[in-house]
Amino acid sequence: MTIQRLLAQMTVTDLDAATAWYTALFGRRPDTRPMHGLVEWHLSDTYGVQVWTDPNRAGHSTAILAESDLDERLTQLARAGINHGGAQNTTTSRILPITDPDGNRIVFTSPFTGTDH
Repeated sequence: MTIQRLLAQMTVTDLDAATAWYTALFGRRPDTRPMHGLVEWHLSDTYGVQVWTDPNRAGHSTAILAESDLDERLTQLARAGINHGGAQNTTTSRILPITDPDGNRIVFTSPFTGTDH
């Protein structure tokens, strides 16, 4: 028995508003709407992000996404009009924390490059 796929779930109050925000974040529409109140972005064959409507639990989710090019992600977020506090250096990597309109936290992370640290 082997787990073959992981979907991080971000819980929101308003699916239409959240779908618009996550569409801007990922630069494309959801891949699927498997049931009422749920949309999914398949970021690869083995992982993705679900956005689920549940007003009682909204705003308490966190997803950590390893990014291949954090500087390009910063550029994409600026083009999409998504506010953030910029990339931060940690002891082992760079991170870019952002928050969706419900307060869910998404953290993009990337290893240091030769000029980062």
